[in-house]
Amino acid sequence: MRLLRRALGAVLLLAVLAVGVGLYFVAYPNLPEYEAPEALHYLEQWDATQRQTYYYTPQGTQVKGLEYDWFRALELPFSRDKFATPDYLARFGFLVDPAQQATALNPGNLPVGFARHEDDETGRAYLDVTCAACHTGELRYGGQAIRIDGGAAMHSLASTVPTLRGGAFGQALGMSMAFTYYNPLKFRRFAEQVLGERYEQDRAQLRHDFKQVLDRLLGTAYNDWHRGLYPTEEGFGRTDAFGRIANSVFGDAIDPANYRVANAPVSYPHLWDIWKFDWVQWNGSAMQPMARNIGEALGVGATLRLLHENGQPVAEAERYASGVRVRDLHRLETTLMQLAPPRWPEDVLGAIDLEQASLGRALYKENCAHCHDARPKPVDKRFAAERDPEWRMKVIPTSFVGTDPTTADNIADHRFDLTRLGWTQDELDRLNVQLYGASSGPLDLASLSSAKGLAYITAYVEERAYRDAGIGEAERAEFDGFGLPIGVQELRGYKARPLDGIWATPPFLHNGSVPTLFQLLSPVAERQKQFWVGSREYDPQHLGIRTERFDGGFLLNTAITGNSNRGHEFRAGCRGNGVIGRALAPHERWALVEYLKVLGDPRFEPRLEELPARPHNPGPRCP
Repeated sequence: MRLLRRALGAVLLLAVLAVGVGLYFVAYPNLPEYEAPEALHYLEQWDATQRQTYYYTPQGTQVKGLEYDWFRALELPFSRDKFATPDYLARFGFLVDPAQQATALNPGNLPVGFARHEDDETGRAYLDVTCAACHTGELRYGGQAIRIDGGAAMHSLASTVPTLRGGAFGQALGMSMAFTYYNPLKFRRFAEQVLGERYEQDRAQLRHDFKQVLDRLLGTAYNDWHRGLYPTEEGFGRTDAFGRIANSVFGDAIDPANYRVANAPVSYPHLWDIWKFDWVQWNGSAMQPMARNIGEALGVGATLRLLHENGQPVAEAERYASGVRVRDLHRLETTLMQLAPPRWPEDVLGAIDLEQASLGRALYKENCAHCHDARPKPVDKRFAAERDPEWRMKVIPTSFVGTDPTTADNIADHRFDLTRLGWTQDELDRLNVQLYGASSGPLDLASLSSAKGLAYITAYVEERAYRDAGIGEAERAEFDGFGLPIGVQELRGYKARPLDGIWATPPFLHNGSVPTLFQLLSPVAERQKQFWVGSREYDPQHLGIRTERFDGGFLLNTAITGNSNRGHEFRAGCRGNGVIGRALAPHERWALVEYLKVLGDPRFEPRLEELPARPHNPGPRCP
């Protein structure tokens, strides 16, 4: 009996310790402290009106149904301080301006990409996380901040899987909501702020609605954890975008049997000049701008109903109701078409060595231009004749470039059962979808790839959204983007894009596994195998992020599946299997780095000396 009491006591003690540790990380999540910069510099990428349009135009997403005013009223778990204060949200990596004030577009004075939209049917205003949250960057140097519009975010947004260290936005939000719901004093303060004079009559309904959203958040966390869907931690500045969209659309909305392990986080690609690309996405799988943006909105949380409540398929004429706001998506797309690449700010990051940059330009022409130069197509070769210019984007096979293949392989290999949707081949043939490189014949809806499945779902969502928004045939071509179809191709490779402004987008490769451009030009053996991310402190010498340990940082380990830093290597020997060019001497790497600061910059390109460049040498192919 005494032994049993001791055992029970030990179990109880362990449970108390576990709860205590959990509560500690709820109260004090492992996040970097936020320090406001001495000054925030906006580069001349577009004007202030365009910037605000991009930052705060909603696209129809929801955070599991979280209302905008609820988010503003939430308190921290063990404090009366508000969760949504700019300084606290900045600890997760979201971008704020120390001088920002509430505006008509941003009434809650929230960070970049936290927008507000009203539901057309209910009139409720929801928190809408937009593309700007993930595609806006910022660098720090010498106490100064440099905003990179259209750049790569460095936030901890994506993770839905609880971790002991805490630190993910979703986990912290769920805990603040749980403490609000279960602490009557907190809930009273919350309800009084949200309801005002309607407190007495609407409190019970608010509590019911609030619990539904809390249950969705906790349910998603449990689902993703117990299924082991995201084994490779994303950390700051990355998400498995393809895997999360597929799990959301095919698993959440159709059939749990469609969940797939997503172990291939990618960085957020920069957006300037993207409207000129013939193919977009890291693997060059998508073509139409509106379809690309709808897919992004669905992945971030736009509501989507693919089946009736009884599980039966939706009739063709009624497919598919969603929260997507196509007029706002079109406004965002046309605004991004005005976005210029960031130009190197000498007053903050230092002067350009023109002699070094001149040598770097010659080396770039020899070693880099073959893949990365923009190549305008003649009119008769364009997908859209009126798009001028239209750039051909090379998709380099992973077998040659040698970078981590997990993302490309998952997209190529994962299959999903969409038979519950009740589609027929005749119905699909009527959609504005074009499959490139696909074999002819009917599709196997019981084993459909993510790219094809999303293309057809997006086509139906697009059709319905256009009808609901009153967009007729005359406008459709413009909204689609140059009248393009929803084109799809499936290649095991990654897109090589032009490098204007590349200096402003660390860390590098599609999975953010190389911290600086100097390391990317170096042999794999000289690249860091582990480094810390989450800080925006910039290294203007090597062109990348600082990598030393800091409080609240995330250790990126390149030995983990999906995180490999191999490939895209300049090394002596045969080409292929990751080696793409000859070995570069240290002085050549430094010259290339100097040129990549000013590539395409009209302030500097005319001032560089025209040095002779050796012709590109593809070298011997590996057997």
